[in-house]
Amino acid sequence: MLVRFRDGPEPPPPGMLQPGFEIRVMHATARIADSVELVSDGCGPGPGFAGFSLSLQFSAVPEADRSLDALAAGGTVQMPMDKTFWSPRFSMVTDRFGLGWMITVVAGSPK
Repeated sequence: MLVRFRDGPEPPPPGMLQPGFEIRVMHATARIADSVELVSDGCGPGPGFAGFSLSLQFSAVPEADRSLDALAAGGTVQMPMDKTFWSPRFSMVTDRFGLGWMITVVAGSPK
């Protein structure tokens, strides 16, 4: 599902959106493995993502490793996949769009 600001059933209040913002995403869904994520461009000024990361949890190491490889393509790994006190494998990566991700293998999962 994808709804842009210009496609809403009612126009936004005057001054709520910057010029050109009507083509940005108001609401969308994205499927990641067995999870459905809800996303939006929001209404803030400027491009980019700051102050948050999305988190993915996996029950098996190979799934986590594949996700890290896919997100790191064109991006930057901040913390390589490694053991932590809360997880047998954890990593942090910024994807090619500048969005931060945390990848966790649930404790007690097969290695």
